[in-house]
Amino acid sequence: MSVQESELPNESLWAELKLPDTLYTDTLRKLHQAIENEWDSLQRSACQTAAGRALWKHITNDPLAELLAGETHLRNLYEKIKKDRLNNAREVSGVILAVRTLWFDSKIEVAIKSFTGGEAQVVLLGAAKESIHDQEHLKMIAKSLTRVEADIRDDDWFEKLQISGFLPQKNTVWVLEGILYYLSDTHAMQVLKIIVEHCILTQTVLLADFMNKPSTTLSNSIFHFYSDWPDHLLPSLGFSDVKLSQIGDPDAHFGLMHDPLNLFNKLRQLPRSVQIHPDDGTPCCRLYLVEASGSPHQIIP
Repeated sequence: MSVQESELPNESLWAELKLPDTLYTDTLRKLHQAIENEWDSLQRSACQTAAGRALWKHITNDPLAELLAGETHLRNLYEKIKKDRLNNAREVSGVILAVRTLWFDSKIEVAIKSFTGGEAQVVLLGAAKESIHDQEHLKMIAKSLTRVEADIRDDDWFEKLQISGFLPQKNTVWVLEGILYYLSDTHAMQVLKIIVEHCILTQTVLLADFMNKPSTTLSNSIFHFYSDWPDHLLPSLGFSDVKLSQIGDPDAHFGLMHDPLNLFNKLRQLPRSVQIHPDDGTPCCRLYLVEASGSPHQIIP
């Protein structure tokens, strides 16, 4: 299904939760028992994300999502979706993840095609956590796929990337899907500065999502880095061209945001500087989808 053809599923898709038999093998049972006992809330959020991909599979097409999510997270999200549908909610649980997935998919392909001359490389930072779907997507168009075991909070992650075959002079798309807001301010800024330094060498595109400050209050123990104005932050670091979208914008809609009064469309009607909604006093939690680019001839001094 192309991003242009996406639409809200009919009732039959969510009529019943059908879990795969492979989810109940000894190996996966032991895996999810270990996840429950040993992973902290941040690590377990990967399972929540996987559940979203699995239950919106008509859009995300992620074959591994159900297995990573596990029964508990799948059932929890399914009950939320079922409740939303019964109550005719203006937005269905998980739709933001579906839109984000489609946005990254479409922008990765456009970015690769935008480079003039030479092949391109795509770097998925945080791939073990949020970008499993992107790895599967890239398998269909990439000549090779290399996984690098590294923690971007460590000082040596970029060195490990180069050792594994990353070429600094090669046109590059950097994908930071669902990762920046989990980092501290220091680590997030270090990652962004390393990427922008790459613009000096070759054509570079950054695709990332940013939370605004109110969004981090959803879980102060998990979310840390935020930017209310990433379209100002990135040029200040050295990116020459920055485009920002919000969920529900023309390029971040995908036929899934029909109701003009849903949460995301209502937020789009308010100035981005407003952090408390004037109608109900709730925080204006926004997720910004950002595309930034630079090249040796466009670096901002």
